[in-house]
Amino acid sequence: MKYGKWVLAALGAGLCAGAAFAQLVPPPPGYEHDPYYWLSDIHGAKALAWVKEQDAVSDAKLQGDPLYAPIRQQILEMLDTKDRIPTGNVDHGEVYNFWQDKEHVRGLWRKTTVADYRNADPHWDVLLDVDQYDKDTHKNWVFHGARCAPGMKRCLVDLSPGGGDAGEIFEYDPKAHSFMSDGFHLAVAKSNAQYIDDDTIIFDTDFGPGTMTKSSYPRIVKIWHRGTPLSDAKQVFEAGEDDIRAGARVFRGPYGTVVTIERGLTTFTSEYFVLMPDGTTEKLPLPVGAVLHGITRGQMIFTLRDDWKDGEHIYKQGSLLAFDVLSFIKTKTMPPISVLYVPDEHGTVESVASGQDAVYAAIFENITGSIHAFRPGDNGHWSDAKLALPEGGTTATVSADDWSGEAYFTYESFLVPPTLYETTGDGNVAAIKSQKPLFDASTMTVQQFWATSKDGTKIPYFIIRPKDAKGPLPTIQYGYGGFQLSNFPWYWDDGHKPLDAGQVWIARGGAVVVANIRGGGEFGPRWHEQTLKYHHQKAFDDFAAVAKDVIAKGFATPKTLGIVGASNGGLLVTATMTEHPELFAAVVCQRPLVDMLLYTKFGAGASWIGEYGDPADPKMRAYIAKYSAYQNVKADVKMPSILFITETSDDRVTPVFARMMAAKMEAQGHDVLFNEAPEGGHGPGSTNAEQANMWALSYTYFAEKLGLGK
Repeated sequence: MKYGKWVLAALGAGLCAGAAFAQLVPPPPGYEHDPYYWLSDIHGAKALAWVKEQDAVSDAKLQGDPLYAPIRQQILEMLDTKDRIPTGNVDHGEVYNFWQDKEHVRGLWRKTTVADYRNADPHWDVLLDVDQYDKDTHKNWVFHGARCAPGMKRCLVDLSPGGGDAGEIFEYDPKAHSFMSDGFHLAVAKSNAQYIDDDTIIFDTDFGPGTMTKSSYPRIVKIWHRGTPLSDAKQVFEAGEDDIRAGARVFRGPYGTVVTIERGLTTFTSEYFVLMPDGTTEKLPLPVGAVLHGITRGQMIFTLRDDWKDGEHIYKQGSLLAFDVLSFIKTKTMPPISVLYVPDEHGTVESVASGQDAVYAAIFENITGSIHAFRPGDNGHWSDAKLALPEGGTTATVSADDWSGEAYFTYESFLVPPTLYETTGDGNVAAIKSQKPLFDASTMTVQQFWATSKDGTKIPYFIIRPKDAKGPLPTIQYGYGGFQLSNFPWYWDDGHKPLDAGQVWIARGGAVVVANIRGGGEFGPRWHEQTLKYHHQKAFDDFAAVAKDVIAKGFATPKTLGIVGASNGGLLVTATMTEHPELFAAVVCQRPLVDMLLYTKFGAGASWIGEYGDPADPKMRAYIAKYSAYQNVKADVKMPSILFITETSDDRVTPVFARMMAAKMEAQGHDVLFNEAPEGGHGPGSTNAEQANMWALSYTYFAEKLGLGK
């Protein structure tokens, strides 16, 4: 799933392409005679032959539709356009950006100066041309990111073969534009590595049998000095097999270098440790629901997932807080806590960026964003200044330089393209780059409504449709409902959300509904925690309530309403489909979780027990079985038409669930299409072309089933 601190990790090196799947995950109890379990042999010849047959059917049907080619072309042109804002990370007065377009399919990792970045057409220094490297190595590498040493003369580059979460880490010389033959190197795994100094890294990886958690993540952290063999790396931390994982994070600024290690206890709880000068680790006295964000002037910045009682003080859930971590390292005693911001019941602290002299946070009230700058003062007091950005849309912190006052933010909405804003640390902001409009927004309108869920909770949602629309329209409803991920208004999205809907869908006469259901973070941690474990049904109830409200208001009918969701959203749409098949005409289910009695057995599933509960627990299993779509789809109940989309290289959720559910529904006689791309990992594609393919399939399918243009 796309997501939080531990959710982002990959499946790792344990599942290698071509391995016999039966040797990896034998059928668990209850699946010994499941007629579709053989499809869980991810790279097996028989399963891949089935995938090839299914792809041939769906490609012929959807790519043969007259709408497919123009929709795909529109999306691809948008993804490839030079007008996109080249957002990136600012560090030591330079901006680092990764860029993909028509000429650079795999992408360019590049940098420019802060001053040149303000220009419309900066002069970029291309550090790594991934397309050229692919040609040189005859492999399909996907860039996962890079971290540079303090002197900025060496960088650790993470490249994934095929786009999965597992990657190979190489040391790179950005000045010579070449990989170092004698540099640090980690084989393909879900590793994390960062520099402590120019010649020392701290890292976690798969060290062999017994070094991974049951969630299939690394649990051992080591320090490795240049010029020594990997076998001599010194272990500094070890998590338990039942933990989620262990990983290090290095903070660096004028205050010095602070190394922290996070021990992931559950999906949403962690213990934090600091690496002391003598090489030992010391546990920070923070609650397990704390989330670290950065350091400003030696002050560690964090937020709270839960209320925290610390002595006589009670710090509220969702609060933005700080403490002097340098003082803690010296004394091993927790210094006083400073309160930067406390959101109300309809607010949340979203993205946070710590700069040299200020902490910047995207603060939302009733799903409307702003940017606040917090600056430390005397006696633990912090100032709070709201920056002069537009109102009524979505704001985000992009990056803040630890070495200067430079910081960047974005503003956008469903109808307003993104604009990038800059501050140099003086409290003023200036727009320096804007995305050109991709469609004529003057013909469209956005409205917010509130539906009433089954338990009486009011659920907000947005509907975007043509201004002159009368009566019901072909409507796509999107939701997610998990892992505290929020659906704030976006102009276009290059991930799981419906991409470029204004251009390819609304401009053709359709409508889009975005449901802010519980499980997300729109109203802070409490909005998310209402759906955890034994309460997950509330997410499906919320999604159905929005659909019913859309129909009741005459915006759509069951014959013109479709739903789409990816990953956890795939669970959302399949569960809601089986519970309320009468509400929808079509479903697009992308790289989904579906069989929730089986989810802990594949990919990174065991790490999500904190979200869904453990099906190995009989009581929990009984609850999950009531909503798990794989158990509840029936041959004698007419289901909406459904298109499954997944990727073979997805090592996070895996293609297992989409395959098995599609095969089962097809055997039951339902209207099913299935499409599986070979690469892309847990995402819409490694290249812009692959991403355009996926969304063109999705929109074409909805157009056929919901009657767009008919």
